[in-house]
Amino acid sequence: MYELNLPPFDIKLSTRAGRPMVLDNLRRKYVALTPEEWVRQHFVHFLTGHKGYPKAYLANEVELKVGDKRLRCDSVLYNNVLRPRMIIEYKAPTVKIRQAVFDQITAYNFLLKVDYLVVSNGLQHFCCKMDYSGNRYIFLDGIPDYSDL
Repeated sequence: MYELNLPPFDIKLSTRAGRPMVLDNLRRKYVALTPEEWVRQHFVHFLTGHKGYPKAYLANEVELKVGDKRLRCDSVLYNNVLRPRMIIEYKAPTVKIRQAVFDQITAYNFLLKVDYLVVSNGLQHFCCKMDYSGNRYIFLDGIPDYSDL
C-alpha cells in the first residue's frame, strides 16, 4: 500500500474472495482495504496509540440523515456523555487536500456542531478548532493530544 506520514503499527490484513481486507479495531471486523481505509486505520492508531484518544470514544463510518439524504462521517470522536467533539475526514494519499474537502466536512458539522475538524490524506493532516462566534475555523499547528482538547 502507501507509505504514510503516520507511525507504523501491526496492521492486521486478510483476504476475502480475493479482495484485500483490513481489521478495523473500532468496528471489530474486517473491511475492504482501500487507500482511504489504509489512511483511516493508520490515523485511528495514531490517535489512540500516540495522542491518548480513548478508543471507546471513537466511531468509524457514522451515518447522518438530513431528510432523505444520508451522509457518512469517516470518524467521529465523542466525549464521555456521547456528545460529538471532532469529525475526521480521510482521503486517499493520492487525493490533494483542497477547499472541497473542508466544504464536505463543514457540511457534516452543520449537523453535529463539533469543536474540531480534522482532515488527512495520510501525508498531510489538518486540524481546525471551530470558532462559532466568529463563524470560522482556526487552523492548529498539529493534531492535539486528547488531554489538550
